[in-house]
Amino acid sequence: MQRSIVPALAVLMFAGTSAAAQPLPGTPQVVSSPPRMVVVAPPPTRSNLGGGFIEYIFGQHARQRTVVVPPPPSIYVQPPQPVPPPLYVNTASADPMLEQQAPGFHMDPKFLRREVRYYGREAPGTVVIDTPNHFLYLVQEGGRALRYGIGVGRPGFTWSGTHEISGKKEWPDWVPPKEMLERQPYLPHHMVGGPNNPLGARALYLGSTLYRIHGSNEPWTIGHNVSSGCIRMRNVDVIDLYKRVKIGTRVVVL
Repeated sequence: MQRSIVPALAVLMFAGTSAAAQPLPGTPQVVSSPPRMVVVAPPPTRSNLGGGFIEYIFGQHARQRTVVVPPPPSIYVQPPQPVPPPLYVNTASADPMLEQQAPGFHMDPKFLRREVRYYGREAPGTVVIDTPNHFLYLVQEGGRALRYGIGVGRPGFTWSGTHEISGKKEWPDWVPPKEMLERQPYLPHHMVGGPNNPLGARALYLGSTLYRIHGSNEPWTIGHNVSSGCIRMRNVDVIDLYKRVKIGTRVVVL
């Protein structure tokens, strides 16, 4: 009777362990081995029972017993964790004339060009520059606007007002104003247009001011306060804006 009870208890224990070991989705999995049942016999000893049937009944075979060997400690296996998507990598243009690469450069996706809802009061066709948030909006019909990421003036060089686009140039030359040369005498007095020119691929001149909306050979500065008052855009974006606006377009700088 005692022999039959032990295996039955072992089977019940094994069934309970299997049911409890089912992991919930997304939780660490438990990898474990089921318990084993083995027959253990004592070391052989010299018998005085005379051998034969009496030895079989009362001797070494009678002293054998079945025991349950517990499984080894459970091993917790952490399920694979999802890898967060990287920020937008600046590969929009393979043309080095339009956009230079910088090792490790990543752009916040919110500064990519996109169409958004516009709740302002400006008429379609107006350019609105949101200086604090580093966005330029080209207002469209139906309460929509094209939004571009921009770089703006560093502290002490931000400004606001209303002007008109008074001129447009492709791959413009750069002539630093006298005030800039006084602050930074190491700058060149003239630089021809091209991929190394700070004005980038296009420039939109704002009235009689010294300020421009222009491209940049430093696209990693978009979203920051970096300029001497001009509005910087990625070259691919300023080219897009250049084709959409004309001389006389109203520009509101906030």
